[in-house]
Amino acid sequence: MVELTEATLFEMSALLEAGEVSAEELTEAHIGRIEKLDPIYRAFVNPTFDLARAMARAADAEMAAGDRRGPIHGIPIALKDAYDTAGTPTTICSRLHAGRVPETDAEAWSRLQAAGAILLGKLECTELCLGGPSEDGLVPHALNPWDPTRYAGGSSSGAGVALATGMVPGALGSDTGGSIRIPATFCGVAGIKPTYGLVSLSGLFPLSGSLDHAGPMARTSQDCALLLDAISGHDPKNASSVATGRTATA
Repeated sequence: MVELTEATLFEMSALLEAGEVSAEELTEAHIGRIEKLDPIYRAFVNPTFDLARAMARAADAEMAAGDRRGPIHGIPIALKDAYDTAGTPTTICSRLHAGRVPETDAEAWSRLQAAGAILLGKLECTELCLGGPSEDGLVPHALNPWDPTRYAGGSSSGAGVALATGMVPGALGSDTGGSIRIPATFCGVAGIKPTYGLVSLSGLFPLSGSLDHAGPMARTSQDCALLLDAISGHDPKNASSVATGRTATA
């Protein structure tokens, strides 16, 4: 069997469905990978390992009872630190938001939770999702996994680095002027800037409402498609959300 942290999200999903691996095993494999590599590459702002373990146990119990929600169920992922996460800090890597803990989840993250995804933590991003790397930001900027002396691309830099190093199989980034596409290119992974209005912007840091896009990042386009399918759909809380037949999660 392929090394778990080297498998694609699609491959992990197939292993879970076949009962060849558990969500706990997947989660622990990635936690071990993060503990080994993140001190070098600095992709994570706030790991949420205790939460991830609890979510993995719950996912395994549901799947053992025959309740598999879909291909994302039991898959560990991470979020750019621009997505609100209830009870977990969301700082947009800025001193202006240091210590900020949202009371509600971003809609895209709510949809991933409903699909059974497991949260490994929040990922580094360019401060306030704008510009290049800063030496005086809230946290050190992530380092390019192919050459640490070069920039990893922004603003979803932590996501690109975490994916390329096998610390996560999937992530959510955001793109206003290239912030998914640039780090995906610089780090050698895949990313999608979705059609405007396809994915809700509720709970995502608003850099420019008419240009912002919430979207998936992964190691393959197929994996991005699985994530995009889980997060897309109409959200009445978001004025720019297009009515596509799906409605917001409860």
